[in-house]
Amino acid sequence: MKKHIIIAGVPRAGKSTVSQMIAKRFGYQHISMDCVIAGIEKAFPETGIDTEAAVETRDNLEYISSRMAPFIRAMMDSGEYDECDYGMVIDIFQLLPRDYRKYIDSGICDIYYFITSDITPQERYEILKRYDTPRDYTYYHSEEDNYKDCEEIVEISKIFKEQCEGCDIPYYETARNRERVLEDFVTDLTAG
Repeated sequence: MKKHIIIAGVPRAGKSTVSQMIAKRFGYQHISMDCVIAGIEKAFPETGIDTEAAVETRDNLEYISSRMAPFIRAMMDSGEYDECDYGMVIDIFQLLPRDYRKYIDSGICDIYYFITSDITPQERYEILKRYDTPRDYTYYHSEEDNYKDCEEIVEISKIFKEQCEGCDIPYYETARNRERVLEDFVTDLTAG
């Protein structure tokens, strides 16, 4: 395994779960970029990072990804973990595969995507409800807002899948058999 690992993908696809499993099994420092992005959004509005911006979802994803990829690269280049046997496992939603390829050194960092592209928005909504807890922001949203988000998540999953295939980056569909896919993924990391 490389010094750093990025677990990217859509909400409720298992990013945080698998990142925590990796951190626990292999000693990586787990960093949730969704929390970092929320902090940047609130403390530094001049960056233009606004997860709720009144623009097309795809346009906002592209904007945030283009800002976060160089930020993640700077974190890796900081030397913070150079003396350690482990590095960071970062989970993030707003990182496009093409921005990973453009900005992040694949010599020190592997990336894996977790998506739900082969289902309908209704099926995606049922997954969201199954895994939603009071720790999740969607737990406090209306059913109507969550359903709208699920429509967008299916579309974003398709974008991730298309870019992963174009950039030769591995991705995992977790719409069905989520727990099994996540456990198999971590087991394969151990074997690899």
